[in-house]
Amino acid sequence: MSRILIADDASFMRLMICQILARKGLTNIVEAENGRQAVERFKTNKPDLTLMDITMPELDGLAALAEILEIDSLAKVIICSAVAHESMVLDALKRGAVDFVVKPFRPDELLRTVLQHLKN
Repeated sequence: MSRILIADDASFMRLMICQILARKGLTNIVEAENGRQAVERFKTNKPDLTLMDITMPELDGLAALAEILEIDSLAKVIICSAVAHESMVLDALKRGAVDFVVKPFRPDELLRTVLQHLKN
């Protein structure tokens, strides 16, 4: 079963993503409420996929992305953020994110993106 790390400082957003993923049987979820915790949970849990917000306390999502990729250069990280200026999306992808989902998102869009990257 695939393990997924959800890193977002908003607990309601983590809960909503967990509920969306559970509809497809994706229930092996690890949560983090800030970027520093995301990096630590990544080290400990070695998820198959990480969903991460950009704007978080202690360590933002792009800095956490860089640290995660130092740990595992093949890590699959999807940035999931309301900060979706074209330059920010391109920057996240250049830094190694495998995809970018803009909040607010449609549940089917999030599921499609997650399933696509779990297959690859």
